[in-house]
Amino acid sequence: MKEVHSCGGVVIFRGKILLLYKNYAGHYDGWVLPKGTVEEGETNEETALREVNEEAGVSPKLMGYIGETSFQFYADNTQIKKNVSWYLMMGENYHSKPQHEEYFEDSGYYKYHEAYHLLKFANEKDILSKAYNLYQKLRKQHKWK
Repeated sequence: MKEVHSCGGVVIFRGKILLLYKNYAGHYDGWVLPKGTVEEGETNEETALREVNEEAGVSPKLMGYIGETSFQFYADNTQIKKNVSWYLMMGENYHSKPQHEEYFEDSGYYKYHEAYHLLKFANEKDILSKAYNLYQKLRKQHKWK
């Protein structure tokens, strides 16, 4: 089994969460959070910010660490275990631009309950819940604009 490490972000602007819609050649279809593979020499935080920018055209501010998820899949007859480190991020506005080269067809900001039900994977739903709880805590502490 091959192990890979990725990082991603839960971007929130005015209480709404950024999601991306991916359609990979008809084999994969659904709403996800932005994430991607750590490149050599990058910190986890740098990777998370870069991937959000590349996949969604968004330049958010890093607000805190949420947690880690892991899942397994097969690619080219190889079993892969992917560990993903997740970060809470503050968006600047509602603008986003999905990266078509990575098969993202749409993007947008959704209310929590909408985003939760749109997300395809249970582990991303769990991360969304943790991120939203941290977001609400930071707002109460006046640490979120």
